[in-house]
Amino acid sequence: MMKLYDYYRSTAAYRVRIALNLKGLDYQQIPVNLLTGEDGGAEYRTVNPQGLVPALALDDGVLQQSLAICEYLDETVPEPPLLPGDARQRSRVRALAQMVVSDIHPVNNLRILQYLTRELGVSEEQKQTWYHHWIHEGFRPMEQLLAAQAAKGKFCFGDQVTLADICLVPQVYNARRFALDLTPYPRIVQIEQACLQLEAFNRARPEHQPEMV
Repeated sequence: MMKLYDYYRSTAAYRVRIALNLKGLDYQQIPVNLLTGEDGGAEYRTVNPQGLVPALALDDGVLQQSLAICEYLDETVPEPPLLPGDARQRSRVRALAQMVVSDIHPVNNLRILQYLTRELGVSEEQKQTWYHHWIHEGFRPMEQLLAAQAAKGKFCFGDQVTLADICLVPQVYNARRFALDLTPYPRIVQIEQACLQLEAFNRARPEHQPEMV
C-alpha cells in the first residue's frame, strides 16, 4: 500500500488526498506535524530531503511535489482522467492549477508565514495583510477566467473534475481559515461547493483527517 506523508492542513497534501480519492486508491496516511517541526527532523529528511509534505512512498521509491504526484497518478491510473484529452484544453487546466501552485501558494504557505513573524518580526496583523494581498492577487484573475466559462459547466473545466479543481479547493479552504472575504469571487465559491459535494473531495477535507478525529 502507498504511504502518504501528510499534514492535515497542508494545501499541497490536501491536493494529493483528493487525487488519490478520485482514483479510488488505498493509501496509508503518515502524519508529519509541521507545527512541531517534524518536517525538519532527520528522520523525515531521509524520506524527503526538502522536508516538505506531501511525499508519496511507493514500493520502489518516494515521489515529491504535489503536482508531480497528481500527474503520476493520472498517468498510472488513467480513470477518471484529471486532464482533458486535447492539448490546448490540458494547457488551460494546467494554467489554472499553476496559478494556485506557482503564484498563490508559495508566498503564503506555513514556512513563509512563520519566517515573516519569527525572523522578520512582522506582526500578526501585518501577516494577515500580506496573506490577503497575495490571495486577492491570485483570485482576481482566476475569478475572471472561470466566470468567462461558467456556462460550460459546474467545475473549473466544464463538468469534468480536473487538476484545476484539485488545486483550487484547498486554496479556498486556506483562504477561509485566514478570514478572507470571498464575496468578490462567486464563481470560485460556486466551484468549491460543487466539488465538496463529491465524496473524494469531502473525504480529503482537513477536518476529516486522522489528526482531527
